[in-house]
Amino acid sequence: MAEEKLKKEETLVMRLKLIGQSCKLFYSEDPVKITRARGQYLFDENGKRYLDCISNVHHVGHCHPAITKAASAQMDLLNTNTRFLHDNIVLYANRLAATLPEKLGVFYFVNSGSEANDLALRLAQQYTQHEDVIVLDHAYHGHLKSLIDISPYKFRKLAGQKEWVHVAPLPDTYRGMYREDHPAPGKAYADTVKDLIEEVHKKDRKISAFFAESLPSVGGQIVLPEGYFSKVAEYVHSAGGVFVADEVQTGFGRTGSCFWGFQLQGEGFCPDIVTMGKPMGNGHPLACVATTVGIAEAFTANQVEYFNTFGGNPVSCAVGLAVLDVIEEEDLRGNATRVGTRLMDLLRKLQAKHEIIGDVRGIGLFVGLELVTDREERTPAPKTAAWVVKRLKEDDRICVSTDGPWENVLKFKPPMCFSVENAELVVRCIDCILTGVWCQLIR
Repeated sequence: MAEEKLKKEETLVMRLKLIGQSCKLFYSEDPVKITRARGQYLFDENGKRYLDCISNVHHVGHCHPAITKAASAQMDLLNTNTRFLHDNIVLYANRLAATLPEKLGVFYFVNSGSEANDLALRLAQQYTQHEDVIVLDHAYHGHLKSLIDISPYKFRKLAGQKEWVHVAPLPDTYRGMYREDHPAPGKAYADTVKDLIEEVHKKDRKISAFFAESLPSVGGQIVLPEGYFSKVAEYVHSAGGVFVADEVQTGFGRTGSCFWGFQLQGEGFCPDIVTMGKPMGNGHPLACVATTVGIAEAFTANQVEYFNTFGGNPVSCAVGLAVLDVIEEEDLRGNATRVGTRLMDLLRKLQAKHEIIGDVRGIGLFVGLELVTDREERTPAPKTAAWVVKRLKEDDRICVSTDGPWENVLKFKPPMCFSVENAELVVRCIDCILTGVWCQLIR
């Protein structure tokens, strides 16, 4: 018997009653009820179409037929515990290995980015036999307790900073301590990590890992300065630690020019551990940790078996293989470069027109538009940012959200099939909204 469809109001009442209220909805005051999706578009219960600038999880597009076909075919054939021998997991690992530096050739499959980052933390601490971790300010690495502990974005609202966690300045050249006019911001920010390591050593503690998103997202869509990772890795390795690159938000070609965000830091840089998640399954729960033989051997040597019942199951890996095929066959990295460049160009033209736009930054389809009330002081404008998000949804049926420590950065991480026409539409609508805001301010 088919389940009865609920009216939007009924769905909302049931959600408020049955689902924990800390699980927030987009547009909580007037949520959108989405009943189907395709490509970069969402459709509500009345068939109204919304342009999706949010869903970086649905990497190659919502309900891509190739992904659906691969999942359905494998589900119809076999899906079982990952401790049985099966082709898909090794074929998929081999495909992933081809995208990474050679030394990152051992894989652990899990179900989510949070699970991947938790495992990366375990790997680092087991390998180094040290506990302490250095993270970037405003970082978010997942919702497990171990990851809340290394996520300043979360722990500052909860129990606070643990003794074994150390926070380095976010390398934000727009509003950080070293800005765009600094001659070598990458080294300057890296030296803050060196200073932090020295402080840790003075306390007779040892570093296990430096843990960072390759492009900090919750921190405000930050593109890190050139040379930062390489210099940090030098300092961390000298201290006996390992470098963990969190690619949960930025991997799989979102930057366009590179398959992985950390590759933006140059060919000479390679992390010791890479975590990945959100985009790799196009909405299917699939995540992974890639690391070196040495780190993997140390993890095995502890004599505690590691297994993951669902991580890397035949269906998940079939989906992952299909995602890689679509990225290649549809040239989605090339599309990210072309569309992202056009979007950035148009947003910079808006910046010249609207004083409230303080900064435009990003690469590929990872773009941030920072709004400020004063360009000289760079004072965040969160109320205006929230107003723009609300108007885009209500007037133009465009879904955008905010990020950054002050929630004043409009972020764009759409499905990779996002088009030039989509980008042009978004910018036209933002222009109209900001012009209206400006008109209201002068009245």
